[in-house]
Amino acid sequence: MNKPVEHDVGRKVDRIQQQIVEYAGKLNYESLSSDAAHAAKVRVLDTFGALMGGFLDESSRIARQSAARSPSPDGATVIGTRMKTTPDTAAFVNATTSRCVEMNDTYHGPNSHGGHPSDVIMPVLAAAEYAGCSGRDFITGVVLAYEIYLRISDTLPERTGFDCTTFSGIAVAAAAGKMLRLTPEQLEHCVSIGVVPCNPLNQGRSNHLSMWKAVAAGAAGRAGVFAALLARDGMHGPHLPFEGKHGWVKQVAKQPVVLAEMGGNGRAFKIEETLLKKRACCATSVSTILAAENVSGAVRGRIDEVEEVLVDTYANSHRACGSEEHHWNPDSRETADHSIPYGVAATLIDGTVTPRSFDDAHLWNPELRGLMHKVKVRVDADFTRDYERHPVWHRSRVTVVLCDGERIVGETGADETDLSTPMNKEQIERKFRGVTEDLLGSRRVDGIIKTLWQLEDVKNVAAIPPAFLLA
Repeated sequence: MNKPVEHDVGRKVDRIQQQIVEYAGKLNYESLSSDAAHAAKVRVLDTFGALMGGFLDESSRIARQSAARSPSPDGATVIGTRMKTTPDTAAFVNATTSRCVEMNDTYHGPNSHGGHPSDVIMPVLAAAEYAGCSGRDFITGVVLAYEIYLRISDTLPERTGFDCTTFSGIAVAAAAGKMLRLTPEQLEHCVSIGVVPCNPLNQGRSNHLSMWKAVAAGAAGRAGVFAALLARDGMHGPHLPFEGKHGWVKQVAKQPVVLAEMGGNGRAFKIEETLLKKRACCATSVSTILAAENVSGAVRGRIDEVEEVLVDTYANSHRACGSEEHHWNPDSRETADHSIPYGVAATLIDGTVTPRSFDDAHLWNPELRGLMHKVKVRVDADFTRDYERHPVWHRSRVTVVLCDGERIVGETGADETDLSTPMNKEQIERKFRGVTEDLLGSRRVDGIIKTLWQLEDVKNVAAIPPAFLLA
């Protein structure tokens, strides 16, 4: 007869998994710096604004339609509705909706993969609402998820075959597990379940883009919350998820991974390093939009006089948004908001870009499409060098050449307009109001802003979603 043995006897320890679990277990609101707590509130407010901006998007509607088939009165809220569904499904819908209109934050660390870490916020909220957490708990969960997401991102080069939402799934698993108050052993399994099955491909952000560009955030958030729910119910995850023979390090990262020591005890938290977008478009094209705004006043009403539009920008911007066929022939809002030719042309015609700049009326506007094909995107060596420095500068120049030879030039970057320049409170609130007041009214928006600036005083975050009720 085989003699029973103790659990886990002789097993190796996955140091990355252990580092994440131990950090998650120790982190609490009192250990956060005031700067980190404030940064979390800023990004929560900003992400709620992005969600409202994307509420009417087709992918959001489809996600809500799917969630309606999984009602759960004791679950979490689909923001904007009275609907409650399972917390993992709520994470899916709300993260998808907050990602649709390209208004969420971005990250560009030295030699990092980058990404959009605010993808974690709505899934963490779904878990926090389900668990009856306080505002302080939620803030802690957001800082934790950002810390894990960005520390992993910092270990890897930008050009890889997997999508940045990979980091979101791992980070959400750990933070959702904390919101659900898992034991250390349960949290180990939760992280493992969040790591091994959930590694999306970057094809979702390549070639002509589709709804999946936004939905990838929802899918990752759902996976992370589901991992926490499974672990709470006793499910065991794979052993050595990161460092095993066929683990994440060898099969996904494909290079050694060592996470830096995480924030706290005098070390700054990574959430403070992310950048808020100043326009509703891909982060690497924001500077081209801002440069185009500086000449749009002189060009509007004279579009038929434009001979060509020269856009000089940094290499990464050119590669991501101005180097392939689909950047001049967008067939979806997702491709258009990642297109320099489209964004610059829309700005020259309308004066700026907003979420409405990518609706069908704009997308198939003959005047816009005609102007778009007069746009040439070029790499500027100085702008590229400034993008590779830290702190990074996002510099671009737009030169409109008219048929009579007149040249109208606008530049941006390396000043208060730069994406790297933090937005002040007034700018943050103005951005939020710009995408919420038409839907909610100014009085309700005033109340929401006041509540979210005082998020640490909220006793139960379940009180927050009703303020956003639309339907």
